[in-house]
Amino acid sequence: MAFRNRVTELLGIRHPIIQGGMMWVGRAELASAVSNAGGLGTLTALTQPTPEDLRREIERCRRMTDKPFAVNLTILPSVNPPPYAEYRQAIIESGVRIVETAGNKPQEHVEAFKAHGMIVIHKCTAVRHAISAQRMGVDIISIDGFECAGHPGEDDIPGLVLIPATADKVSIPIIASGGIGDGRGLAAAMALGAEGVNMGTRFCATLEAPIHDAIKQFLVANDERSTNLIFRKFHNTGRVARNSVSEKVVSLSQESSATFDDIRGYVSGAKGREALETGNLDAGLIWAGQIQGLIRDVPSCAELLERMISEAEDVISHRLKSMLTYAQEDK
Repeated sequence: MAFRNRVTELLGIRHPIIQGGMMWVGRAELASAVSNAGGLGTLTALTQPTPEDLRREIERCRRMTDKPFAVNLTILPSVNPPPYAEYRQAIIESGVRIVETAGNKPQEHVEAFKAHGMIVIHKCTAVRHAISAQRMGVDIISIDGFECAGHPGEDDIPGLVLIPATADKVSIPIIASGGIGDGRGLAAAMALGAEGVNMGTRFCATLEAPIHDAIKQFLVANDERSTNLIFRKFHNTGRVARNSVSEKVVSLSQESSATFDDIRGYVSGAKGREALETGNLDAGLIWAGQIQGLIRDVPSCAELLERMISEAEDVISHRLKSMLTYAQEDK
């Protein structure tokens, strides 16, 4: 079975499966492997220290795949924000055709990308944000349920509700993000109104993910309860894997007088990068979602995508069809 819909046609991909942008993980090794497997791989712009480094990483990815891939640009509030406009220009001048945007107030960037004929996927955590993004002119909504790694927003709406609620309100294609890691999730997302899925944590546990094997085995060993919600007090909720660092952050944040300065030293991106690169599980935060409970191995990206398509086909063509047959026989 081949899934053909607006997402596959628009992006020029074989399978409606997208690798989301992940800090320190979204490098050419992983993005090219996903794209070569028939999905859409994604480079993470801000993983690269400068816009010029991003240009080089885009070219490196092109040498590793002749298939479409995207670049993620996430815009977040910061005391010392990176030069977003320069990263944006690097993406445009490198001839990238697809971009994933996320974060606050993306309109300036969306308008610039669209002016250059690019396809824009925008990640949202609420129906109202999806409606605004469609009005802004994006091509695809990635709707991110509460199960996800990263920042799920402050509404705490899981995908089972958020996906169809979004599908009811927007006319452009949507892809489902958060809590998806196998073919059952793909089939369910499409049944709910999505035309594809976006996965982050699941792609971390693949052979090509450029992180330490100890982190991959950590994800395999964990279950669906193995996450912590941090930054809730500061209205910037994040979901991370449970380790000694995230436990400490949660504990400190529960103090009535706690400020962000009390946890700042534990949550730096540099410490998270150290954890991913060295395999030291307690060096920093490890961003991961509840899908950990369904990760049981570390396949290649090609193996993972083929398995997901086969599983989704089985769910749609056999399991659900047999249930429908039984229901008809009972009449």
